[in-house]
Amino acid sequence: MAADLFSEIEYLKGVGKARGEKYRKLGITSPYELIYHIPRAYLDFRCHVPVSQAVLNEYNVLKLTIFRRLPPQRVRGGLVICKAAATDGTDDILIVIYNNVYGFNALKEGDTYYMYGKVTGNLLRREISSPVFIKEDEKTLIQPVYALTQGLSVTMIRQNMRQALEIMKSRPFETLPADILRKYKLCPLMYALENIHFPESEEASETARRRLAFDELLKLQLGMSMMKSTSRRKTAYSMNPHTDISGFEKGLPFEMTDAQKKAVSEITADLCRNVPMNRLLQGDVGSGKTAVAAAACYFTVKNGMQAALMAPTEILASQHYKTLSGFLEPFGISVCLLTGSLTAKKKKALREQIKSGEVSVIVGTHAIIQKDVEYSALGLVITDEQHRFGVQQRAALAEKGGSPHKLVMSATPIPRTLALIIYGDLDISVINQLPKGRKPVKTYAVTGKLRHRAFGFVRDRLSEGRQAYVVCPMIEDSESDLLAVKSYAENAAQGDLKGCSIALLHGKMKPAEKENTMKKFHDGEIQVLICTTVVEVGVDVPNAAVMVIENAERFGLSQLHQLRGRVGRGEWESTCILITDNTGDECRQRMKIMSSTTDGFKISEEDLRLRGPGDFFGSAQHGLPPMKIADIVCNMELMNEAQSCARELLESDPGLDLPEHRALKIDTLKLFDKEIVG
Repeated sequence: MAADLFSEIEYLKGVGKARGEKYRKLGITSPYELIYHIPRAYLDFRCHVPVSQAVLNEYNVLKLTIFRRLPPQRVRGGLVICKAAATDGTDDILIVIYNNVYGFNALKEGDTYYMYGKVTGNLLRREISSPVFIKEDEKTLIQPVYALTQGLSVTMIRQNMRQALEIMKSRPFETLPADILRKYKLCPLMYALENIHFPESEEASETARRRLAFDELLKLQLGMSMMKSTSRRKTAYSMNPHTDISGFEKGLPFEMTDAQKKAVSEITADLCRNVPMNRLLQGDVGSGKTAVAAAACYFTVKNGMQAALMAPTEILASQHYKTLSGFLEPFGISVCLLTGSLTAKKKKALREQIKSGEVSVIVGTHAIIQKDVEYSALGLVITDEQHRFGVQQRAALAEKGGSPHKLVMSATPIPRTLALIIYGDLDISVINQLPKGRKPVKTYAVTGKLRHRAFGFVRDRLSEGRQAYVVCPMIEDSESDLLAVKSYAENAAQGDLKGCSIALLHGKMKPAEKENTMKKFHDGEIQVLICTTVVEVGVDVPNAAVMVIENAERFGLSQLHQLRGRVGRGEWESTCILITDNTGDECRQRMKIMSSTTDGFKISEEDLRLRGPGDFFGSAQHGLPPMKIADIVCNMELMNEAQSCARELLESDPGLDLPEHRALKIDTLKLFDKEIVG
């Protein structure tokens, strides 16, 4: 059976059943999927050096002619060592290949090859180990390097790749209409696929990469938009653009920054449209997002509707409740807190008040999306730290009647590149100014040898009347981790913090216990709070001016920044001390970044660069399909172009049903591995 692009990979010439199984381990089941197995790097055989100039113990490219093949040697453990003598015309070198008789047999006496491999030995006798090689008459001297699995060599993949590309050449097809190729200056798909694997030049490789990255970003945007298209129904809650909120702004105990005012005007303009608002409000730690959210709630209530704010933890929900109550209740707006830990009687009473419209602003955890919670007229839904909620939870709140407007708040500064992907068709408002009077937190990274000195600094601040946090990592949230935190607190109480009032705060405590501990810390009854990352969000104690973070290498940069944001909230100069004994380059780099800037957006860009999008949120399910080609850290301009293109396509053909969009639709559905129907 002759293979076509979508037949089983086994039927491709030169593959067969055994090799087909190896390909399946790489997730490749057809020649079409093989074509999209993108090289992870390239070998440039154009720059070869004479044997005499090869750098010892480094990788070099040599041009060698084989003059003698030696019989393979079998040694203990089944290892096969193959050797051949070669020359560059002046000097000789020994080629050594381990456990690859198939590869060795491809080398013929008298033939000349370009070889890339590690050169070892001395000035008199040199060896090149297990080199990657191509024949002298090979037209393409820039060769691909692929991710491999045992039993598949780069040479095998290259041979099979050429076969798959030949099949595509015999029946070429294009996934993008000609007008899009022209508008965005993209090369044809066939040219892109040939030159991503076997580039004619660096320029050809870049042209190919740009086209394929555009395709990937476009499919990502199309998929996200199609998945979210249901939210673009008409809303039952378009509001009055002439609603006056100047009284609210004047009533605040501070003056809003220009960035806050701009965010408020963007949100209120959206609330007056007849399609639901879909907006992300991003702001650094302490930038005043809650005041902006309060203004949006005020605007909504003035229009006779309810607003709901959902937070991921009870501590954060309680914090928002206190803040929103402080902002809104002076204007006669009733605010309630609905969480899972309330008594059944209290919950029932609150549900009745919510249903009747007696309560205008509802704050809570996922308790506010339970089936038995009915709203009188829910016009605005705000979710805080949205990436911490599951998709179903977010959808459940948004579906509470009449397609309400949606505002997503995040204190985790997400690089704009990633925000555009994760939040797809959301518009973005950024608060990039800190309120007047906020002093940047001074940050120092030290090793464990200076721990005693660091705690001497903490004691000095405590003697001045300040308070401190000490953060210990809990990665697994396991019993052993918990014991470690408890024993750390006991040791500190007997050692560096002897005589100080200390309390422990961690995620396994009951909500009431946490609340009680936080209240005591807030009221100044506790000097030092030894805690896990439970304080990462939602804890606001202006008198806390020092934070010590133990094992700082166990946290991501964005998480360290979030933790640091718990101090520096009052009038005193604040300090964050990062303690780590990890001396690796990456750790040093991360500590340097933390010590040199307090700009959360800069830090998040670095975090994304160092960790990649998959790990950016740790264990959070951001649900992104894996990117093979597009580097979302660097492809910002291309991302914007792909977004514009997706918007245009869906405006003209919302279901991508036209014949010229069919291939694009199939690829988009495949990327998301599911049907996307609005």
